[in-house]
Amino acid sequence: MARLAGGLGARLGLQSGDRVALIMRNGPHYVEAMEAAWHGGFVAVPINAKLHPREFAYILDHSGAKAVLVTDDLAEAVAAAVAELEVRPRVILVDSSEHRALYGEPVALAAVQPRDTAWLFYTSGTTGRPKGAMLSHQVLQAFMLSYFADVDSPGPGDSIIHWSPMSHGSGINMLPNIAAGAVQVIPEGGHGDAPTVFDLIARWQGASLFAAPTMVWRLVDHAERTSVDTRNLRTIIYGGGPMYLADCKRALAAFGYKLTQIYGQGESPMTITALSRAMHADVGHPRYEARLASAGVAQAVCEVRVCDEEDRDLPAGEVGEILVRGDVVMTGYWRNAEATAATLRGGWLHTGDMGAFDADGFLTLKDRSKDMIISGGSNIYPREVEEVLLRHPDVAEVSVVGRPHAEWGEEVVAFVVGRGGATVAAAELDRLCLDHIARFKRPKDYRFVDALPKNNYGKVLKTALRETLAAAGTDQGRS
Repeated sequence: MARLAGGLGARLGLQSGDRVALIMRNGPHYVEAMEAAWHGGFVAVPINAKLHPREFAYILDHSGAKAVLVTDDLAEAVAAAVAELEVRPRVILVDSSEHRALYGEPVALAAVQPRDTAWLFYTSGTTGRPKGAMLSHQVLQAFMLSYFADVDSPGPGDSIIHWSPMSHGSGINMLPNIAAGAVQVIPEGGHGDAPTVFDLIARWQGASLFAAPTMVWRLVDHAERTSVDTRNLRTIIYGGGPMYLADCKRALAAFGYKLTQIYGQGESPMTITALSRAMHADVGHPRYEARLASAGVAQAVCEVRVCDEEDRDLPAGEVGEILVRGDVVMTGYWRNAEATAATLRGGWLHTGDMGAFDADGFLTLKDRSKDMIISGGSNIYPREVEEVLLRHPDVAEVSVVGRPHAEWGEEVVAFVVGRGGATVAAAELDRLCLDHIARFKRPKDYRFVDALPKNNYGKVLKTALRETLAAAGTDQGRS
């Protein structure tokens, strides 16, 4: 890592604070690249490998990345993205001769300040453009402390299996595991299925992994169909979407009391509330099921409130917006002072999520005020999809909502109004989406309607659209 940090500086001319983008599948080089960036005083910009080349282009341009490390499976998409830019970063193909040449003379650990940015995490927003949450070294340190206090307690020789993308939750979870001397285990080729994960659990002691609820469901399905060895399993840390009570109970039946839930955002990574293994195991508590359906209690490194529209605290049982304050909250959005001021007003992170505390401090999530859709653990913001669909000349209006899906949590449904009564082929809208946004954001169902329901102020009533879907059933989409 010290050698790679030296090469990034000496051979590529990077200086302290410069951004290094990572567009890579999971692999050992991911760990090295992240650690090397911080060792050299640079800013790591891990980017979701599932994004569209135009989305890559936007993030590379907006972040001002000076270099981008790319695995071979993504080289073509990154080349297309870089070709659109006026100022082009240096693209280094991982495991190429150019990449190997970067491992030169080691350099000393760079001197940085706690508030200096370490990780620039791009999280989509309701504006349709990703925003770069600036996560400082202080944020990452606070996250690690909270991980040990509230989430998991790995030790030397234990392991973490990186089944989820290292550009997101699994990547940040590598930090406390590195600090504890745990082994970073990555499936061959950077990805794998449920049987692969169970094979790795059987091989590596003290195994943990981070998984979206959809991934937990796949593990449970496999465990229920066949015999699996989970003696080495220490913890499954789940988050990134709703885990329904019945599914949580199935997972506990399959794996025992080895689950920990986290609730967080890119702006406060993995650290707002946690539902520990002990809480999952407290079956004798009179409110056990209610607690199991909650997101747990505030983590040790932050304060959490539920407030009304005037940021006044609400009593237990009342639903309001979730606000967070502490060392784990981002310093702001990169090159977006307006969004920073709005989101961090009054010194509190305004999550946009709605929830309610009970009398014991357990937080239950109720809704997402920003209408975000979570499908397969990935965030999808309706406006981003709507703006793409509105590019079609025969689309007059469109509104996108989420519909419950048994495997993915939610799927995207678009209600479309044709211009002048025109009809539009679903295949045309699919093509439009695939040309501009990632495949996983594409609607799985188009509902063609004469008009969208609106209130007296002309605002589309998405609640009414969701009610329409619920009344029609949930089996009319496509995969």
